[in-house]
Amino acid sequence: MGQAVAARSASLGSYTAAARSLGVSPSAVSKSVQRLEGRLGLSLSTRTTRSLTLTPEGRDLYERALRLLREAEAVEQAAVAIRSEPAGLLKATAPLPVGVHLLAPAMPRFRARYPRLSVDLRLDDHFADLIEEGIDVAIRVGELGDSRLISRRLAPHRLCAFAAPDDLARRGIPAHPDDLVQHDCVNFRFQSTGQALRWPFRIGGRTVERTPETGIVTDSSDAVTAILEAGGGIGISPTYIAAPSVARGRLVPILTEFAVERSVITALWPESRRGNPNVKAFLAFLAEVFPTPPPWDALIARTVGEARAGTAG
Repeated sequence: MGQAVAARSASLGSYTAAARSLGVSPSAVSKSVQRLEGRLGLSLSTRTTRSLTLTPEGRDLYERALRLLREAEAVEQAAVAIRSEPAGLLKATAPLPVGVHLLAPAMPRFRARYPRLSVDLRLDDHFADLIEEGIDVAIRVGELGDSRLISRRLAPHRLCAFAAPDDLARRGIPAHPDDLVQHDCVNFRFQSTGQALRWPFRIGGRTVERTPETGIVTDSSDAVTAILEAGGGIGISPTYIAAPSVARGRLVPILTEFAVERSVITALWPESRRGNPNVKAFLAFLAEVFPTPPPWDALIARTVGEARAGTAG
């Protein structure tokens, strides 16, 4: 056990990350590694509050332990594949907005279908290494290549501009992205990079990115929606996040003829999980959560169509 904990700590670069991956406390990870070092009479790493660096002895042990862990993983997955019924624990990860808006509401239905299968659903922007962290299925935004992983496209990741009806009634509805200079705007800032979102629009047959002057910037997609609902101005949002607000009449999609499919929502899983019944069940369920066409995009298209019909009438 100590070797496995030490290897996970080394691969992830900190006790905290290893603890999160293993589902234990950082202190438990630290004590396990310290016990191993005591038995071996070696120092395996130099540690700071934020990271750890392997000693030459630690690097040798890490490489040996990693080979053993991968062999054990292969044996375990072969045994699991023999079982036809999903059972045990499924570890899945997804970006927080995708998890909160699309996955979490569907989880009770999935559990009711497979009561012997428990789900550990990890939601954040942490870019998990599925192999090193023992993740069964990851959902990510974008087509991310990794030769060790199998991928499946789930749905388009569309971005559109939105605003509250009262705000548009006061300020008018922009007919072109150039008109945004006459409006208050709300923007999203990526936590991972600190960069503000560049707003993509399809203009003249090509995608053009703009960064409008903004009065409010936030690093939460849900906060953008809340600010827009409160009359904060115009903002860009993934359609799956804004759709419930559109359905309740709190937001209106605008500049839809300039909206773009920015990327895709993708499921990825390790090659070693190909025959895993838990993974097979979850992937089949994801096809229900992400149908074609996505209901959130269909709702927005229907709303736009009804508004145009009302204007024409």
